Amino acid sequence: MFVAGLCEVAWAIGLKYTEGFSRLYPSIATVAAMGASIGLLGLALKTIPVGTAYAVWTGIGAAGTVALGIYLFSEPATALRLICIGLILTGIVGLRISF
Repeated sequence: MFVAGLCEVAWAIGLKYTEGFSRLYPSIATVAAMGASIGLLGLALKTIPVGTAYAVWTGIGAAGTVALGIYLFSEPATALRLICIGLILTGIVGLRISF
């Protein structure tokens, strides 16, 4: 599940580098990360309830993408944004330990 979430982050960040899918190698890497993310999510669904798996997968993707956006693209790291990321992570942990 965690690796599926990391692949989610990879393709979301990769979209920025594809420049509208006009750059070949970033586009190939982004599409590969998309496939890996969905494939790994499918594997996780064998043992994790669908609602929990989807929420954890998108939560990891959202929090990781925001964090890398701050780091790589100098997006603002306001207190409110960081608090909201913390809330997402709290929800991920809560859902993961509740099933």
